Amino acid sequence: MATKKTGASGKAAPLDPKVAGKLMDKLSTDNEFRRLFKNDPGAALLQAGHKLPKGDAEAAARFEQWCGCARVQNIAPKSEIIKARQEILANLTAGLGHQPIQLNASTAVRRTRK
Repeated sequence: MATKKTGASGKAAPLDPKVAGKLMDKLSTDNEFRRLFKNDPGAALLQAGHKLPKGDAEAAARFEQWCGCARVQNIAPKSEIIKARQEILANLTAGLGHQPIQLNASTAVRRTRK
């Protein structure tokens, strides 16, 4: 199953671990895919293997919400995505809740530590 419904906690539906892994693989290695993700995160997610159930308006709305949250102006460098891979995968496969994915990077890339 590629998606699950949003729960009572308000968390966004998690991604299938295989899809999330492929997304991370491509974002950390493939320049053409990175350009696609920057311009159209939804198309990139579909290319990574995400499947939308046909006729499911709720799933389509969650997908659009995910696409809006995934928009970036400057995508993080490949090396930063590699370093943060496990943390990003955990967020993508557990549901997003209130923790945004950190794929957007400023021109002077800085990584904040907790």
